[in-house]
Amino acid sequence: MKIKILLFGITSDLLETSSLDFEVDTNSSVADLKSALLVKYPQLKNINSYAIAVNESYADSTLILQENDVIAIIPPVSGG
Repeated sequence: MKIKILLFGITSDLLETSSLDFEVDTNSSVADLKSALLVKYPQLKNINSYAIAVNESYADSTLILQENDVIAIIPPVSGG
């Protein structure tokens, strides 16, 4: 099924784009998505951790994704 992924900060820099159309299997969880992203985009291994938001709400790793969900990958933020 198709989902839209929005990339921010370092994730956008690493993948050289601000969004992706991505295919995942039916009944895929957020954890499954993270694994699939690492396989397709190994440069994401350079990030220690990042949050996932699904349809503008933070999601835990067990959330099951739905067709046409909009996913945001939110890297850690630091600053002063």
